[in-house]
Amino acid sequence: MEDAIGAVQQEITVELADTPELVREAHRLRYQVYCLERGYKLEGDGLEIDEYDVRARHVVLCHRQSGEVVGTVRLVLSSAENPGHSFPLQHVSHFPLEEHLPIGRTAEVSRFALPKHRPGLSMASTSIMRLGLVQGLVRISQELGLTHWCAVMEPSLLRLLQRTAIHFEPLGPPVDYHGIRQPCYAAIDPILARMARECPDVWSFVTGSGLWWPGPRELAAA
Repeated sequence: MEDAIGAVQQEITVELADTPELVREAHRLRYQVYCLERGYKLEGDGLEIDEYDVRARHVVLCHRQSGEVVGTVRLVLSSAENPGHSFPLQHVSHFPLEEHLPIGRTAEVSRFALPKHRPGLSMASTSIMRLGLVQGLVRISQELGLTHWCAVMEPSLLRLLQRTAIHFEPLGPPVDYHGIRQPCYAAIDPILARMARECPDVWSFVTGSGLWWPGPRELAAA
């Protein structure tokens, strides 16, 4: 795993999209993946944008050689004015999220997008690129003081994440939303503590060896 991560780091960088240009590139890639490749939404002008983007923080993967954005994910933040309608999950599941998670310190992982075709990325495996996006989620969560993530994910994606010690727990039954999806959540401290025990190379990559999140000793003492 360490060698695979090192190979990917030679080709891509993980960036927090903190400029209008990078956010626009995230929307462009989302259009490619969700509209053109998957056919979820056919309208639009080359950018995939929805009402939650005004409260979202974006992560992008950039190809070192070309600068092209080759992966993206976002964290939708909670609404202080209307916490019961903070997240897309709350509109596709009847599970009472606010009764089980601290809404103000929770964000929804959404628009996980890696295109099928990635010319010029000879060594970048999909699984490691996915971990690069998780690294960005960790960095934003540390910056904002978040404690939980929620999501509506394909069961196959949940299984892939479990292979690298990223375990989400179910929130109610599966829902039919562009196919069968599972509402789920993860408490960030425990998920990273488990990762440190089971996949230390992955933990080092997604936390910057503890730079963006406390190490296993600190987590064990918390």
